[in-house]
Amino acid sequence: MDLLIVDGYNVINAWPELIAVKDNLEYARDKLVDILSEYGAYKGYRTIIVFDAHMAAGKSVSQTTAGSLEVIYTQEGETADSCIEKMVYCLVRQGERVYVVTSDWAEQMFVLGAGAFRISARELKNDVASIKREIKTEISKRVLARDRHELGSRLGKDIFKRLDAMRRDGLD
Repeated sequence: MDLLIVDGYNVINAWPELIAVKDNLEYARDKLVDILSEYGAYKGYRTIIVFDAHMAAGKSVSQTTAGSLEVIYTQEGETADSCIEKMVYCLVRQGERVYVVTSDWAEQMFVLGAGAFRISARELKNDVASIKREIKTEISKRVLARDRHELGSRLGKDIFKRLDAMRRDGLD
């Protein structure tokens, strides 16, 4: 399973819908976690979102896990960048396929140099929007297919052929 590591505050400060609610930082974090939970599940990623602890009042080093999503708050005095760098270095050496979401140029250069893949916050936003459209289309197709009750799709081929032959005979 591919691993997606996200610099949480970097994304919050890059996405207009999260910038708009960033006065309530806890809400902005929760909204990002919700978005990436759905995105990661659909794409089949194990997702880790890293937040600087100094930006999360009252939080210490902690991890919360829900399915294949983890939220990490760094230790006091540790930046999300340094936490991500340590993870990337170790995980790539273990043979993991790692994608890191950040728009920080220096961080992107480290990620590429360590053998991971980089995704900018804007690229992730575009992909999330594309996936949301894909999910919506998929749901619409399923609802439409479920709501249609055509007899032909529920009959065996031999019965369908007999009924069709009877229908044709009746037209003559």
